[in-house]
Amino acid sequence: MPSQLKRQVGLGNAISLNMMNMIGVGPFITLPLVVVAMGGPQAMLGWILGALIAVCDGLVWAELGAAMPEAGGSYAFLREIYGREGAGRWASFLYIWQLGFSAPLSIASGCIGLAQYAAYLWPGLGTPVRSFPHLHYTSLLAAVTCLSILALLYRNLSTITRLAWILWAGVLLTIGSVILAGVTHFHASQLAMPAGAFSLTPAFFQGLGAATLIATYDYWGYYTVCFLGGEVREPGRTIPRAILISIAVVAALYLLMNISVLGVIPWQELVKGGDGHYAVVAVLMQRTFGQTAARILAALVMWTAFSSVFSLLLGYSRAPYAAALDGNYFRAFAKLHPRHGFPHVSLMALGVVAAVFCFFDLSHVIAALVAIRILLQYVLQQFGIILLRVRRPEMPRPFRVWLYPLPPLVALAGFLFILFSRPDASREFVYAGVIAASGSILYFTRAYRRREWPFAPQAK
Repeated sequence: MPSQLKRQVGLGNAISLNMMNMIGVGPFITLPLVVVAMGGPQAMLGWILGALIAVCDGLVWAELGAAMPEAGGSYAFLREIYGREGAGRWASFLYIWQLGFSAPLSIASGCIGLAQYAAYLWPGLGTPVRSFPHLHYTSLLAAVTCLSILALLYRNLSTITRLAWILWAGVLLTIGSVILAGVTHFHASQLAMPAGAFSLTPAFFQGLGAATLIATYDYWGYYTVCFLGGEVREPGRTIPRAILISIAVVAALYLLMNISVLGVIPWQELVKGGDGHYAVVAVLMQRTFGQTAARILAALVMWTAFSSVFSLLLGYSRAPYAAALDGNYFRAFAKLHPRHGFPHVSLMALGVVAAVFCFFDLSHVIAALVAIRILLQYVLQQFGIILLRVRRPEMPRPFRVWLYPLPPLVALAGFLFILFSRPDASREFVYAGVIAASGSILYFTRAYRRREWPFAPQAK
């Protein structure tokens, strides 16, 4: 049985996996939500602020990933930052625990988005299943999609990386088609700002916070390579480059795509919830190149969603494996496939749970996911990189954060703005609190039985 992962992922594969994760179905569905949040084209500020936060946070991931290129990403970072035999065991366990909820929900949201665009092509999919009025065929399609991707990932990594390039080509074709349609039929007059668009009122900042939250959700994924750190060639160079190149390219593509859409579909229509509010890029293509082109683009968006879920499930499956291998999670997750050498128990568990989540309504969960990730992962890493610099200055760091400590502080300020700028944030804190409390109870119960921190015997 294989005992360790092999380093097979190069820079090109790392960038493609990152960007497939970033450019999922999210931007094709959430674009109108960003416009609604701010009430006009000034919503572009949300995408710009989201890109700034992504760059600053990406620099943190780049330093940590290059210094600790191991499977599991944040699990390894939090363990080392807060002490391998101390509080780091609790922080890293808590991270894996929340990942067991947030990762399947993220995966399921991509599958549900794919199913929604399938309903644009085949409207009958949006109807309820006979005898089950609360169950729609789109939910069944989403679950089947999730299980199909699980089957595709059930093979060795070299085969997967070749498949990733094929999927990545479809992603580029999709977003390129949207930009081309918008640029060739662009009307600058439609970008006229409403009166008082930039008045610095409480409503402006609440709208900016809501818009940035959605944009931040769409940018996330630039760190996928960190979860595959144990399988990356020359990680000290590859990981930072893959992260920063991915953010730069995707930010440019998102801005171009948004401007292209707003130059064709009036923002007033998006705010009012017109036909452009649903399957917005398919509507864009219908108005520019006709119904056939719209159907082709809808199929390409489905391809993009499929590719994103492929990358998400691949990357996240390595985190529980790393924790279990370290003795800080359930032992079954440490098993590798006897033939292909990948963490098949972890992959199977996340894939099956995500398939179950496909039957839930996730429209109110995105904000909760962002809050959970920020509080139980990102905030800990922003503080952590500063703490690690103080506690372990001698630690080899192939890449160092530019303009340190400004980027982690800016990222931290951005995340806190997202959390506290919205009036309904307390609801999301409850979700994060329940997961943190349940994970902590489980950890401390387990640690007491195993005589681990903070119940380990004191050395005499």
